[in-house]
Amino acid sequence: MDDSKRLWYIVQTYSGFENSVKVNLERRIESMNMENLIFQVMIPEELKTEKKADGTIKEKMVKIFPGYVFIEMVVTDDSWFVVRNTPGVTGFLGSSGGGTKPIPLKPDEINPILKKCGMLAVQRLNVQPGQQVKVANGTLEGQIVTVESIDEEKGKVHVLIEMFGRQTAMELDFTEVEVI
Repeated sequence: MDDSKRLWYIVQTYSGFENSVKVNLERRIESMNMENLIFQVMIPEELKTEKKADGTIKEKMVKIFPGYVFIEMVVTDDSWFVVRNTPGVTGFLGSSGGGTKPIPLKPDEINPILKKCGMLAVQRLNVQPGQQVKVANGTLEGQIVTVESIDEEKGKVHVLIEMFGRQTAMELDFTEVEVI
């Protein structure tokens, strides 16, 4: 199976029915032998803490996107049919109906969600602001730049580069720089 076709999609559900849709989908994937086309079913949640009136602190898991379930799958006529016809599923986000296939999430849309849910390792860059790094690829490959700030959540580093006799700010991905 070509992993490049394995992408994340968003399925709309009735609000409050996300968990039952997830269970129904997982049962249908198994009973209809779709394990090679539908890989993961996820309901993005995060831990919220709230302070009650009596001073106690309560932690609870809260759905980040109520009414939506995220599915990693390869869209074929069969896999699309299985998901679409699961009880509680009202449709795919990005599918306008009439047989049009859904639009997958782009990596820069799904990766922050996967990181927040602990499903994707957060890449670290072992540098500090003020330190110099080398641009590893792209049009500025080989250039030495100064780190201005680091956004670990997005995997981006903000740098200053000397261009035309003045400092210019740029945002680069962690994969685009090498520590020197």
